[in-house]
Amino acid sequence: MTSSHHGWDEVPTARGVDPDSARWLQALSDEGPRRESAQAELYAMLLRAARREAARRGPGVRITGPELEDLAYQAAGDALLAITQKAGQFRGESRFTTWACKFVVFEVSAKIARHFWRHPTRPLDAENWDRLPDRFGFDPARESEWRDLLAALRRAVDTELTPRQREVFVAVALNDVPPDALAIKLGSNRNALYKMMFDARRKLRAALVANGYLHDEESRCS
Repeated sequence: MTSSHHGWDEVPTARGVDPDSARWLQALSDEGPRRESAQAELYAMLLRAARREAARRGPGVRITGPELEDLAYQAAGDALLAITQKAGQFRGESRFTTWACKFVVFEVSAKIARHFWRHPTRPLDAENWDRLPDRFGFDPARESEWRDLLAALRRAVDTELTPRQREVFVAVALNDVPPDALAIKLGSNRNALYKMMFDARRKLRAALVANGYLHDEESRCS
């Protein structure tokens, strides 16, 4: 997408900013029809991105149909407002449209996360330990060994993980809390939670190997 399609005037390229991004910035900083045209085009782009992101994330928390469409419209509107307020912070490290789309992805994630806490899909205090063997890649044919395995997993979760690692592991692995929703609740972010889950799984696998429930080769390959 290029802003020149709408007849915006060419503007001098700011240092380190590509010409198309410079045109966006100039148009959004103007007054009158030029600014309105830029905002309308930007909103249309954000809405398309919001719909894609909502369609990808929504079904996981059971948001569909008109509710999901409404969420996309709200996310696009809030992202547009944030972008126009923060356009002066754009530094040209990426294209302006790429930078802008990050705002709408964040808005969709935040709205879906808040929806989850208003309508959790299951009791958050329920710990469904039966799902863990499958998530750790164990052969379902070994069901007769699962009772001992589950007991070992529960001991490892209680003894090997830090309190925060246990909280994150139980929420994600047992209760299917979306990482975005958990990040909001804990005041963290997705990357930090993924790192915490990785560390927790590594500790648990090491404990299972040490106690003979998992071969070291299997642990390294899975």
